[in-house]
Order: sequence, then C-alpha cells, then structure tokens
Amino acid sequence: MTSKKHKTPWPTKAVMEQIYEQHFWGGNDSDFYSGEGSHNPKIIQPYIDSVTDFLKSHDNQLSVCDLGCGDFNVGKALVPFTKAYVAIDIVEGLIERNQRLFKADHLTFECLDIAKDDLPKADCVIIRQVLQHLSNQEIQQILDKLSVYKYIILTEHIPVGEFIPNIDIITNSQNRLKHHSGVDVLAEPFNLKVKEFKILNEVILDDNSQIVTSLFIL
Repeated sequence: MTSKKHKTPWPTKAVMEQIYEQHFWGGNDSDFYSGEGSHNPKIIQPYIDSVTDFLKSHDNQLSVCDLGCGDFNVGKALVPFTKAYVAIDIVEGLIERNQRLFKADHLTFECLDIAKDDLPKADCVIIRQVLQHLSNQEIQQILDKLSVYKYIILTEHIPVGEFIPNIDIITNSQNRLKHHSGVDVLAEPFNLKVKEFKILNEVILDDNSQIVTSLFIL
C-alpha cells in the first residue's frame, strides 16, 4: 500500500503573485487588480465614508499602516485624512506599480510579508479583506504583532447570521464562505484581547454574505 502524500502549501508570496499574474480576482492582462472588493462602489464607498469619518474624528492626525494594500484603489482615498500612511503588500511588482501611480509627501509603500516581517510603527493599522485568505497560523502571526497599535480597522467577508468562525484553510485566493465560516479575531483560536470594539460598516451582498468593518481599540 502506498502512503498518501500531503500537498505542501505554496509560500504566501508565491500564492499572491500567482493570484495577480493569473487574474484570479479579475481585471485584465495589463495591470494588477485586487478584485470586486476593491472596486465595486457598493462595497468600497460605504467603507471609505466610515473610515474617513473615523480619521477625521482624530483631526487627520493619525499615522496609518495599511497591511495588504493591494492595488490601492481604496487606500488612495484615505491618504488625505492621515498624518502618515505606509501601504504594505507582499507582491513586489504590485508595490513598484503603486509607487509609480500614487504620490503624496506622507505616503510610502513597502514590500513586506506581514506574517513574518517587522511592521512599521503607526497609530492605526488597516487590514481590509486580507486575513480571510490566510491560514490560521499566518493570521495568528499577524495578530501577535498588533498590540503595538492603538487602533485596528479590520474588514472581513463573512456569512450573514450564525456561522462557525475560523475554520482553517490553506492560504489561497478564496475565503472561508464555502465552509460557512469567516474570520472572527475575538473567537477561538485567536481570542484577540481588546479594550473596545464597534462595527463601523456592514454591506450585505446578494449571496447572503456580508462585508463587515470593525474598529478595535487596544
């Protein structure tokens, strides 16, 4: 009897590079495209409005670290309301493209693996629809670094109603919806400790799922 070999997961960098090269999230062959979640006005405009309101409530004086900035179609709208903005992604070509396209005196881009590398200092960290694509191990590695930030603005695509949180997956272009699951950083196995949290924005989609943006105060 031959033993069944386990498939070794690709490194996250290779996975994300393939997603953009093969356009798994849509777009055309000439540019990077971070998917409908970064371009559908029904999804992004309420998000931009709510996060902008939060940044304005701090007189535009918060420094922001954007983990998994993608094609920066959303982040570019937030930059004017910050004191400093560092946008991070794991795909080098994407970061080089963003550096060419988006300019501001207080805006910088860095190519980092947010699960493994040291993260820049900031008042507020933004993680928008990133954790949902990662394994639980990588999520935990990221969460372990977030205690140095005062605010976390986290966006996740989850089922409507009750669901089983944090079913583990191999890092890929999909999320946990097909398992009727989604990321909940307050639940097992993560149990993120926060002083306060509130929902900034919810968008209900036609497939009985929702995109929820939460503010955590550490």
